[in-house]
Amino acid sequence: MSKRIVLLLVLFIAAVGLVGAQAKAKTISYLSIWPETSDNSKLIIDLTKEYQATHPNFKMDFELVDTNSLQQKVKVLLASDDLPDVFAYESGTPILELIDAGKIVDIEKAFKDLGIYDYLDAGAVSLLKRLASNKGLYDLPLGMNVEGIWYNKKDFAAAGIAAPPKTWDELMADCDKLKAKGIQPFTAGGKDKWPLSRVLNMYVLRKIGVDAMEKGVAGKLSFTDPAFIESAKVVQDMAKKGYFGVGITTVDYATAADTLFSGKAAMLYNGSWFAGDLNDTARNVAGPDGIGFFNIPLVKGGPGKLDDYSVNCGTILCLSKAKYDASTADWVKYVFTRMGDQAMKEFGAIKGYKVTNAKADLPGYTKLVQAELKKVKTAGLWFEANFDSKTSQVAQDNIQALFMGTITPEQYWKDIDSANKEYQASKK
Repeated sequence: MSKRIVLLLVLFIAAVGLVGAQAKAKTISYLSIWPETSDNSKLIIDLTKEYQATHPNFKMDFELVDTNSLQQKVKVLLASDDLPDVFAYESGTPILELIDAGKIVDIEKAFKDLGIYDYLDAGAVSLLKRLASNKGLYDLPLGMNVEGIWYNKKDFAAAGIAAPPKTWDELMADCDKLKAKGIQPFTAGGKDKWPLSRVLNMYVLRKIGVDAMEKGVAGKLSFTDPAFIESAKVVQDMAKKGYFGVGITTVDYATAADTLFSGKAAMLYNGSWFAGDLNDTARNVAGPDGIGFFNIPLVKGGPGKLDDYSVNCGTILCLSKAKYDASTADWVKYVFTRMGDQAMKEFGAIKGYKVTNAKADLPGYTKLVQAELKKVKTAGLWFEANFDSKTSQVAQDNIQALFMGTITPEQYWKDIDSANKEYQASKK
């Protein structure tokens, strides 16, 4: 064979290889509610960069959307049949519409086909299936969390509070002790709305029970029941007494966290995903043991117990069924088999995935979260978990008004009740 023929063959093979490489090129769209530098987005972006080292034709387009606009954004994309390849969304009732429409990937089947199903945390899987009315697993977790109250230990000591409160009456008395010392009792990311509805949910869970919101949505208990009204009145009174300081509806999530760290506020209701911020030694000026945690105090006469926790898997990720192909599947396999280890390594956080290479020297706040997760006997869901998107929007849009006192507790729940009834009627 002449050198010329050999050269032509080499060039032909190279050309075929180039065509194959170009055929495998793909750009996926990622719609997120977390900035690129925050833990969830950073984990996905960093693992994607690792993947791109051996798959240079694989690209990702990142788009950030405000949390409060997420559901509306996805609905618009759904209507135009152009859901992103991967996107943040709300588990629970909102995702049912996507499941019923056949628009998102069956994660259980996809992960079993890829041989990576065991990388998902069993507790997270169970919770996500429950949230989806046991229709299956159609979303990826980004956390396995308990919620409760984080507190600044120096503030408690300064106010003479020897131990975290176990009853609501004790909590209110502690708020008065803190105020008397010139310390703001609570802070919250009121600008982001959902942190305020979580505060309301504290009282709901303890007054009515861990299944309160599920009963309300199902019509087994009216949202205009006196116990629901009482919950809204209690938190509105807390705001009126100055327990949240001034202008709580203008405070964003990050500022609320910094206010707790600095001791300008003594308490913050938040989830165990907060461990990532707590473990940040440059940011958490309270130090590695300066912030403590306690579960929601009990309400007198309520059915709640201290081993009942509000739990969630965080805002989740969905995959577009229309855009899911071999290239996306290969990326999914790479990223989500490494998610558990990467989250633990970089943030000391639990994300709902198996950790195969845990560090021996876990940060103290990560150990604290692990200890709390082991205490959970009964799980309740977060405030909006069972709401459809419209009812959830009503609850979110009105929560700031409730805290500011421009809407009555009765009106707050009446609007939720009306929106839920409208949704339930539309299903018949």
